[in-house]
Amino acid sequence: MLCSTLSLCLLLITVSANLAIAIKKEKRPPQTLSRGWGDDITWVQTYEEGLFHAHKSNKPLMVILHLEDCQYCQALKKEFAKNEEIQEMAQNSFIMLNLMHETTDKNLSPDGQYVPRIMFVDPSLTVRADITGRYANRLYTYEPQDLPLLIDNMKKALRLIQSEL
Repeated sequence: MLCSTLSLCLLLITVSANLAIAIKKEKRPPQTLSRGWGDDITWVQTYEEGLFHAHKSNKPLMVILHLEDCQYCQALKKEFAKNEEIQEMAQNSFIMLNLMHETTDKNLSPDGQYVPRIMFVDPSLTVRADITGRYANRLYTYEPQDLPLLIDNMKKALRLIQSEL
């Protein structure tokens, strides 16, 4: 009797421990506004908030449009978050926004709605359609190997502001 009670207790402990481990694995860390693009960057929550801060601070707004289930977005995000130069510029010189949905501003989709897409808006609230990636069929998309071009385009956005002052 004692042996069977002891066996039952051990079984219950084992089952509850395995259940606790399974529940713990399902819990995800709280989602921040960075969504994995860079936790040290200050992110704005909406396009309208981004426009306000860009105008007020005289910094360009960088808008990253992406989807969570897009393999190309995930690959770009991973490299974007690891790149120290991009992270430093994004943190100090840009108003940053990443969106997982389209905005009402059709200027952010001049050549269609696709992801990933990175657009720049200057402090005068003009979408800089002239700052493009390397693809003719998707002007504002970047792939992980395009990060040097993205860095150049970030610098270009900053230079354009300096020249307008």
